[in-house]
Amino acid sequence: MNRCDSVVSNRMRRHALLALLGLGLALGAAAQTSNVREFPKSAWRGNLNIVSPPEILIDGKADRLSPGSRIRGTNNLMVLSGGLIGQTLVVNYTREAQGMVHEVWILTPEEAALPRERAATP
Repeated sequence: MNRCDSVVSNRMRRHALLALLGLGLALGAAAQTSNVREFPKSAWRGNLNIVSPPEILIDGKADRLSPGSRIRGTNNLMVLSGGLIGQTLVVNYTREAQGMVHEVWILTPEEAALPRERAATP
């Protein structure tokens, strides 16, 4: 009888620990998403519309994504350009040496509300 009780007790402890671990991970993820990201000072602000990758529009003007360009979503994870076709998004972006758009960060409403010195297209 004691043996069965200890097995059940150990299972309950394991389940409680797993529940606490899951709660900690969920709280950590929630806290991380509420932060405003830091962007390079060289980043510009604009409205991005992906027409047909690598062809894009920045503030209504034709432009191009560079080979190896990176687009980060509001959660800071990589996003594929093909999944954004036809959407107009407020972004911060940088250009590479040839002038093509290289890094793009899709902004959250909180980030978009913050003023940006480089708000006009170069």
